[in-house]
Amino acid sequence: MSTDQETQRLSADEERFLLDLARRTIEDELGMASSERVIPAVQTAALTARRGVFVTLKSSGELRGCIGSLQAEQPLVDNVRANARNAAFNDPRFAPLTRDEWPRVQIEISVLSVPRKLAYPSSEALPEYLTPLVDGVVIRKGYTSATFLPQVWKQLPRPQDFLAHLCLKAGLAADAWRREKLEVETYQVESFEEGAQTP
Repeated sequence: MSTDQETQRLSADEERFLLDLARRTIEDELGMASSERVIPAVQTAALTARRGVFVTLKSSGELRGCIGSLQAEQPLVDNVRANARNAAFNDPRFAPLTRDEWPRVQIEISVLSVPRKLAYPSSEALPEYLTPLVDGVVIRKGYTSATFLPQVWKQLPRPQDFLAHLCLKAGLAADAWRREKLEVETYQVESFEEGAQTP
């Protein structure tokens, strides 16, 4: 992936385009008419770049689904479609979204930078190498892995708690990050949601 694709920020129009695309994708799966909004055939460099993306659904402010990919083998627009569909209907933590729930759902999209391996000297020092509210974090041990988006820092502001819950998400002991040196990667996101004011 080129540096331009990694660092190119989305414009306000591109963000609105992707939010509308995610909403229409889910509405199509629900069998709902969504012809009032017309999505133009936008082919900007940012939208066709291959970037990881997570789509998060919230219902009345509570998490209702979140699915994504750290890296992408397809253009961003296709990745948003796939993850919007998966967040609504294939998140194993939730039952598939219904038409009755849909009016209460708000969509958030997080477009990722390329994850980079984090070099840290010891398990005890790991928390000092993480930047709360900025870093998304991936941990790996063998074939096991898990990630938290930077937004999760709002619920878990202490790095030690953040890492403990991330280990649990990966199916590891909460203190696994203390007991052994796990493989760690960090990334950043461009995050935007429906209803937010865009500068």
